Amino acid sequence: MFDWLQHIVDWLIYSVFGLTHGSKIGDAVNFFVFDTIKIFILLGFITILMGIINSYFPIDKVRNFLTKRKWYGLDYFLASFFGTITPFCSCSSVPLFIGFVKGGIPLGVTLAFLISSPLVDAVSVAMFLGMFGWKVTIVYVVSGIVLSMISGYILGKLKLEHLLTDWVKKILENKQIANENYEEEKQTFMQRLPDIGKEALGIVKGVSIYILIGIAIGGLMHGFIPTGFFEQYITKENPFAVPIATLVGVPMYSNAAGVLPIMQVLVQKGIPIGTAIAFMMAVVGLSIPEGLLLKKVMSTKMLLIFYGVVTGCIIISGYLFNLIL
Repeated sequence: MFDWLQHIVDWLIYSVFGLTHGSKIGDAVNFFVFDTIKIFILLGFITILMGIINSYFPIDKVRNFLTKRKWYGLDYFLASFFGTITPFCSCSSVPLFIGFVKGGIPLGVTLAFLISSPLVDAVSVAMFLGMFGWKVTIVYVVSGIVLSMISGYILGKLKLEHLLTDWVKKILENKQIANENYEEEKQTFMQRLPDIGKEALGIVKGVSIYILIGIAIGGLMHGFIPTGFFEQYITKENPFAVPIATLVGVPMYSNAAGVLPIMQVLVQKGIPIGTAIAFMMAVVGLSIPEGLLLKKVMSTKMLLIFYGVVTGCIIISGYLFNLIL
């Protein structure tokens, strides 16, 4: 899909700048320039697309939509799906959590939304598409939604409401379930477009530094680390490779923009893609800042159960990725 871009970058790096094709520095710079341009093209397109969808499903309408109807289990899918199309960051976790639970949405459904939001978003979709192609991207998006649904369902069945913090319990004792009818904004698509473009630009600007740092690290690894270097440590045949990669990723913190370029190079250097994706999911989906914020609404026991269930689901998905891909 981007062969035309690769030809331009090859000409620029090897002909205009005179770097040697096949040299460590030449390959590293080529990787950096090509991936940077490609990712920003895809990111711009997909963030605008997600912005269009999100303009018709803002968070208040999502909450109202899930609250007003009986879904008979389908609410886990809807919550996970909406989590993928709505912009969400760690700093939003507590107000979103309170708003959803206070609005009458079951705890498990709320957690399914919170898991899917950072795991599958416009940034990760754009970067996956650029680095691994549409087949792997579809598998990742579907598995991310399914993982969120299963994790949320398990957590819901564990009946953890009694493990919420006293601060949350006090809020819920005085709750008034939102019955207000959110009026549909009577705006045409063209009227919405400036705000959509502004939001998309804000997302791209917000992650651009992480993309550049991640691709720079990936470029250095691509040029200077020999193929097969990691294969001797984490192979597909090693039955503990996926759990090790996941547990290593849990205490780390980055977002998709920072970790995906590094993950791409790890795959190129011999790590099975399922193991690399499990590592990425752990880094992105179970960040330390989000855990510290969630401590405001979850007791330590509930937080450990939350992290344990999601970690277990990520490990299982890593094994499945290795089988499928």
